Amino acid sequence: MTILAILQARMTSSRLPGKVMQPILGKPMIGRQIERLRRSGLINDLVVATSTDPTDDVIVDYCGDISCAIHRGPLADVLGRYAQALESFGPADHVVRLTADCPLADWRIIDACIALHLERSADYTSNTVERTYEKGLDVEVFRAELLPHLAVTASDPYDREHVTPFFYRNPDLFEIAQLVQGPGRPEVRWTVDTPEDFAFANAIYEELYARNPNFDSADIRRVEPAIHAALGITGWRLV
Repeated sequence: MTILAILQARMTSSRLPGKVMQPILGKPMIGRQIERLRRSGLINDLVVATSTDPTDDVIVDYCGDISCAIHRGPLADVLGRYAQALESFGPADHVVRLTADCPLADWRIIDACIALHLERSADYTSNTVERTYEKGLDVEVFRAELLPHLAVTASDPYDREHVTPFFYRNPDLFEIAQLVQGPGRPEVRWTVDTPEDFAFANAIYEELYARNPNFDSADIRRVEPAIHAALGITGWRLV
């Protein structure tokens, strides 16, 4: 059984361009996330899927420096990029979809989602559709054999940009499982889309990393109120 994680990344974010290469404790944000993803006990292979746009050359160069596999594909057609990455770095039985704006990703939650997916023999499993986890802990898992067909047949631009909506918008066609936590915190932002988001993630690393590089979601929740107060951040609603 092979689990291939594909981490999508680009420099041309509309809200915070170049965010994936912004430094956190001297290392690019994407490097911090890859460091955390490599702690997973169930992911067998990890590839960064970026675009052929020249702006993403810096991502390619950095992944080479840290010995992380890289695939370059279409900038706008992310679904096509995923299918190409699977073809290049497969075969795999299941694909884990991750995005490079989540430097606080928790490998334990990723492994829990993979384990649930395998236990349920699901086609698609996530913690994002019926959201109870903080935004920024997102993980989606799906059967690899479904990806090539989806990449050929999906015509909706939304499906091609976001890769997985065809699964959860067609629950009659697929066996779907959901990883949930209680009490839920779906309104809390741990992802990085804005300068304020980045300031929060950076502050978390400054507070926790030196004492414990393996800090997890429970550690973040413990210090979150103080950091919010220090940064003057309130109303962390999903947008």
